[in-house]
Amino acid sequence: MNKILVSLLLTLGITGMAHAAGDAAAGQAKAAVCGACHGPDGNSAAPNFPKLAGQGERYLTKQLHDIKAGKRTVLEMTGLLTNLSDQDLADIAAYFASQKGSVGAADPKIVARGEALFRGGKLPEGMPACTGCHSPNGAGNAAAGFPHLGGQHAQYVAKQLTNFREGERTNDGDTMVMRSIAAKLSNKDIEALASYVQGLH
Repeated sequence: MNKILVSLLLTLGITGMAHAAGDAAAGQAKAAVCGACHGPDGNSAAPNFPKLAGQGERYLTKQLHDIKAGKRTVLEMTGLLTNLSDQDLADIAAYFASQKGSVGAADPKIVARGEALFRGGKLPEGMPACTGCHSPNGAGNAAAGFPHLGGQHAQYVAKQLTNFREGERTNDGDTMVMRSIAAKLSNKDIEALASYVQGLH
């Protein structure tokens, strides 16, 4: 009896894991409507819409679930995810994660300030370097769910940092990592950091 129970639990566990995994090929068709704002391959042309190409699958899946559940408000996406299943969201995340992201350019006038913040933080104020979670080249940490930042639109990055700072974006968890960090950034810091990230690769 115990062998049957163990076998059943293993089968259910494996099936559940297989179902939860995203299928990039299936996700391409499901992501067609996303292309209007984010670009067909996830490299959006508009600086106010984030590039999704090359973003970590775990991070994308979390954001899609948070937006669908109302934990993260994105007005432009209102209702777009309502009828999508968990598998649909996983497939869409897998598709965008499999694409190659594009890189922009940093403003040379403020790149040094942005680099100093990204690589060194503001230690006297208790703000760690961004590299700790997002890696020195901005690739993030896909396994941990820390987002890929390198090449992201400066306008989008600045908006997110400002939203975290002002408490308008709160889906960074109970530890409030991004809200705590963004609280230590001035408007000029955010501008420089966002510009630096746009050219980072």
